[in-house]
Amino acid sequence: MPSRYREDLQSLCGGRLTVTKHPHGCLMVFPRPYWENFRDQVAQLPFSQVGVKRVFLGHADDVEWDATSRVLIRPELRTWAGLEKDVTLLGMGSHFELWATPAYAAHEARVMQEQATAALDNLIF
Repeated sequence: MPSRYREDLQSLCGGRLTVTKHPHGCLMVFPRPYWENFRDQVAQLPFSQVGVKRVFLGHADDVEWDATSRVLIRPELRTWAGLEKDVTLLGMGSHFELWATPAYAAHEARVMQEQATAALDNLIF
């Protein structure tokens, strides 16, 4: 876990995190209190969304960082997200996204090309 997040995460959740799949091919890493809120919302989805529940809840893994602030991600989740040597961690407010760096670069390029200009149209500078 990068040093810029450690102090806040330590006070918020004591280093207790939950990791699960994200539909965009990355992993979501939640501080435990935020995970509990997200988990409760997903659990209340109707039965017609049971597949979504399986993705988020069925793959959730509770983790804690070690003495050197490293987080061990289960091999199944690392493989699914294509995590190898180079990874990108993005702060997203209530959670982090953990991407394989090449996958994130491709995703970001698509977003910039397809969505960024339209999103900026609604902002006031």
